[in-house]
Amino acid sequence: MPKHLAMCAPDRFEVSYTINPWMQPDQWASQRVDLEARASLGWRELVSTFKSIGAQIEFVPPVAGLPDLVFTANAAVVLDGTALVANFRHKERQGETAIFEAFFRGLMARGIIKSVQLLPANIALEGAGDCVWDATRQCFWMGYGPRTDLAAGDHVSRVFGQQVHALELINPHFYHMDTALCPLSGGEVLLVESAFSNRDLGLIRQIVGVQNIITVPPESAAQLAANAVCLGRDLVLSTCSADMEAAIVERGYQVHHVPLEPFAMSGGSAFCLTLALDRQSGIAAKAA
Repeated sequence: MPKHLAMCAPDRFEVSYTINPWMQPDQWASQRVDLEARASLGWRELVSTFKSIGAQIEFVPPVAGLPDLVFTANAAVVLDGTALVANFRHKERQGETAIFEAFFRGLMARGIIKSVQLLPANIALEGAGDCVWDATRQCFWMGYGPRTDLAAGDHVSRVFGQQVHALELINPHFYHMDTALCPLSGGEVLLVESAFSNRDLGLIRQIVGVQNIITVPPESAAQLAANAVCLGRDLVLSTCSADMEAAIVERGYQVHHVPLEPFAMSGGSAFCLTLALDRQSGIAAKAA
């Protein structure tokens, strides 16, 4: 179970440009003071919740002009001590790559990360946001199209030696894989069906098993409920419907709600705000 996380305080967070359908800069500007205060309070409650579960947190320093740096899930794909640093599709976020690379090299100097790898300059891959590790099935679920190139899948497979299931994200509201699919520790998967084609939904059902799928209803998907963090039997998210929560609790999980609505105005929630640094594959865990 991951217990070592990377996060970035929202001191510089704002919605100042539009690179996905959630982002409305004019709406943010009209409520800036209130939204900034709520973002700060929600993020600090998220940190407190993770610490109460037993997590240790490393902090990326905020940087002026990079408001989405707060979404550390996009920093890299991290597994077995290797960090594959992200390349961002949109120019508004491309300045984050150097910041995250420096952060991981600092972690490597402290022995927290073993290796820092870079992608070819012509391949876009937005970290764990689009490359979600499924410990039960020992594979990555990679979303491609809006933010990540299909070619990134082969590179991830070579770097980590793991299977990659590349799925096209067809709904612009679910532009990263972590907004649409969340593997849980017991083998279940939270799934936003509208994010995928019928062909890819069939593949997911075949691999996961329909009995292990917890469908995220549309009203909860619209609140980014699939963008959740699973630490053992604890599931941290912003909000979801009562029926969805009941389905999760019935599987033996404790649900922790944290108010993160200001971040949803940029298209992110709990998972986006977090990056696990200590995920291990089954092979690495046995070797340890």
